[in-house]
Amino acid sequence: MCGITGIFNLNGEPVSPVILRRMTDAIAHRGPDGEGFYTDSFIGLGHRRLAIIDLSSAGHQPMMSPNGQYILI
Repeated sequence: MCGITGIFNLNGEPVSPVILRRMTDAIAHRGPDGEGFYTDSFIGLGHRRLAIIDLSSAGHQPMMSPNGQYILI
């Protein structure tokens, strides 16, 4: 099973990539086949991937819409 992490700083401070990495590393057992991160100012998302069905790189997350407006994890 994959795992996700997230940070939303209500005070508007930038997300610490170190803290986001630590959070995502803490759930490494949920997905040993890959990881991904997205940060944008006060929002941070982390993902651990367990590749079961789609073993290709097409399943890598976070995924971004073609215009870059939406991020999916």
